[in-house]
Amino acid sequence: MAAPRDPRSAPRNALRTLARKVSPRVAGVWASYERDLARARTTLARTAPQPDVDLCELATKYGTDKWGIHRYAQHYQRHLEHLRDRPIRLLEIGVGGYSNARRGGASLRMWRDFFPQGQVVGMDIHDKSGLSAPRIAVVQADQSDPTSLRRVHEDFGPFDVIIDDGSHVPAHVRTTFETLYPLLAENGVYAIEDLQTSYWESWGGATDPADPTTSMALVKALLDGLNYEEQVDAGEPTYSDVHVVAVHGYHNLVVIEKGINREGTHKESLLANHKPTS
Repeated sequence: MAAPRDPRSAPRNALRTLARKVSPRVAGVWASYERDLARARTTLARTAPQPDVDLCELATKYGTDKWGIHRYAQHYQRHLEHLRDRPIRLLEIGVGGYSNARRGGASLRMWRDFFPQGQVVGMDIHDKSGLSAPRIAVVQADQSDPTSLRRVHEDFGPFDVIIDDGSHVPAHVRTTFETLYPLLAENGVYAIEDLQTSYWESWGGATDPADPTTSMALVKALLDGLNYEEQVDAGEPTYSDVHVVAVHGYHNLVVIEKGINREGTHKESLLANHKPTS
């Protein structure tokens, strides 16, 4: 059975035939019009908003532990949905598969599908370059080495999204944040996964939740930094004090939003008029 004809094609075909009968010049103008129309349709198809995509379903499709072992995908959907149809650059530290050169990359493929116009970069301490694919670049670098991290930024950045799913060693997590967060694009998003290692000594963490050297200590300091303007005798604000506008905490995951944190304060007048209670 023949496929039904597009009812819109009949008028176009009639006009095309008429143009050929009138003159070659008219026929040429008509052909130019049809070429421009085809280009416009192609551009529209590329830039039109994509249909809703469930990140949890993509995580399941590719087998990443961001949905299953963990429950991260639902939170990423909330915080990254507004970037989905933009030509962003995303860096994920930690490709998966450990030293096996052919294993890993599940979440990179998930991000590629979630961001149809995005460029995804995976970074791992092992050589995983064989997992590179269209719109996915995989590079070898060491997240404990600031020079190595800056080289990835220079080659592929600036990044709109950075996800630290690397070694999970608190010292490495802190070095990575201190190096890459200042290089993150304006209004970017930075995430740190698997913060449970902060409490595990075997991973470089500490059993004392108040230990100042862990990944969670970094997160707690960011929360204080959000309110640096309200602190008394706090000294000069740090880069993150001024450039972190939100810290969203979930089980084993933190999502940090970059922006300008200068809302101002009324602490002088409030403190001057406050009468402490005994």
